[in-house]
Amino acid sequence: MKKKVVIIGGVAAGMKTASRLRRRHGEAEIIVLERGSEVSYGACGFPYYIGGDVKDFSCFTNGPQGIRDAAFFKEVKGFEVLVRHEATAINRSEHTVTYLNKDTGETKVMAYDKLVLATGSTPVSLPLPGAGLSGIHSFWFPWDVRAVKNELEEHGVTDAVVIGAGLVGMEMAEAFHKLGLNVSVVEMQDRVLPQMLDKEMAELLHKPIQKAGIKLYLNEKTVAFEGNQRVAAVKTDKRLIPAQLVIVAVGVRPNVELAREAGLTIGPSGCIAVNEYLETSDADIYAGGDCAENTNIVSKAKLFTPMGSTANKHGRVIADNICGDEVRYPGILNTGLCKILDWEAGSTGLNETSAAKAGVEYETVVVPGFDRLGYMPGAKRIVLKLFAEKGTGRVIGAQAVGGGVDKRIDSIATAISFGAGVNDLSNLDYGYAPPCNGPIDNVSTAANVLQNKLTGRMRSINPKDFQKVKADPAYTLVDVRTPEEFEANRIAGCAKIINLPLGILRRDAESILTDKTAKLICSCQIDLRGYEAETILRGLGYVNVQSLEGGMSGWPYETEGIRPQ
Repeated sequence: MKKKVVIIGGVAAGMKTASRLRRRHGEAEIIVLERGSEVSYGACGFPYYIGGDVKDFSCFTNGPQGIRDAAFFKEVKGFEVLVRHEATAINRSEHTVTYLNKDTGETKVMAYDKLVLATGSTPVSLPLPGAGLSGIHSFWFPWDVRAVKNELEEHGVTDAVVIGAGLVGMEMAEAFHKLGLNVSVVEMQDRVLPQMLDKEMAELLHKPIQKAGIKLYLNEKTVAFEGNQRVAAVKTDKRLIPAQLVIVAVGVRPNVELAREAGLTIGPSGCIAVNEYLETSDADIYAGGDCAENTNIVSKAKLFTPMGSTANKHGRVIADNICGDEVRYPGILNTGLCKILDWEAGSTGLNETSAAKAGVEYETVVVPGFDRLGYMPGAKRIVLKLFAEKGTGRVIGAQAVGGGVDKRIDSIATAISFGAGVNDLSNLDYGYAPPCNGPIDNVSTAANVLQNKLTGRMRSINPKDFQKVKADPAYTLVDVRTPEEFEANRIAGCAKIINLPLGILRRDAESILTDKTAKLICSCQIDLRGYEAETILRGLGYVNVQSLEGGMSGWPYETEGIRPQ
């Protein structure tokens, strides 16, 4: 029997559902209702248009066959897209949707056999004094992008403030920096990318961001906007920051009002609850994209995860299930990537906060290296943090900062999805060529180090944990690098620090480090020599020895010397 499928929402999940469904079901009647005037646009690229990397805004709506507008989908794809038509109510018992033509004001009712909710999400606003001033924008929809572009071209902007240091916020900060503006970022939490990176990993980014001239105001709360008609400054609880342009990027919320009013179940994440087939609490209604709840593969927690990649996968699964395939959507790992200036950052799986919330006992290591052989042109430092479950060795998460981040995070996401353990990561057959990789990939190196830690062969300390105790005279930092390395750059603020190069450590340790019960932290450049020193000292009978994970390369805090970082 011919099915009538109505889809509410015409961006990623909605249009993917419609396109896949048409390819699978040539006879279905498919109608998309989109309240805006544009459909199927690539919003994730918007910051790169502002920064000048993307020159033509039409790139975000162009496909191989032409501009993806309502006429394109009618003529090429063979289904109806009604733009500026807003769904206002769902009558589940009657299987109908009431919708408003925003151009004519006319209200109509449409029947459906299957209904798909792809209503997306909306930026969170800040209801603060002065929030209505010109020059204050969210950055989520095409009209936001055009408004910001207009501000830059017509209003002589020299100072831009970004409120929120998440993905959109940091991408916009980079875009404004490329344009030569004075850029400030205000963030309530203590680090950039707080949903993606743990503290010591995020802090690796703080120095290069600030060195580039972008001001970071962390642990600060925006309390008001000042100006006369147009914004002139952002007021925080600590200072007044000049601004002729403000981006509010403090997150988004799922659009679930329509579903809630229809009596559909809303999950603990605040999104529409769905089962593994992406069915809502009504078997004839599916939900996908930002408005639909996701399940974390590792923790099984219910999450709101607004990602275009997830939305597209949802659309394919929904279309197949409308065709009767019973395809299960496995869930997500919250995998994400971000480029900030010359640095990349990424994460997948659980972090310290989500692992603790899920009650997962875990161990981690921080391991630096190069994204290819260090002598090759273009080689960049990469610092990788790997998580494994205690007892089982199951890999449960990873974070990376530096160069070559994407392929490491993607490979670990793949491994987690298939239930890999640390031993599996250690022995994966990664490709090797000097311009592309080292003979032991960073992921394998991190897995090897984590194996050593899980088995007790290595007793290491995380950088943020040593930062807390370095001023305690009970601890001695034993820097085993060469005197030249030590003089050039070393950890600042240590109560006790000595330079005892690895080459003479075995010979001289007992004459210099006379207390074999002292708390010793061995450090080098990347922790290779530090681990060697740890094993040497333990072999000599020292009982409280640890190595500093990441060494100087993974140390995000203050340093001193001739060339402090």
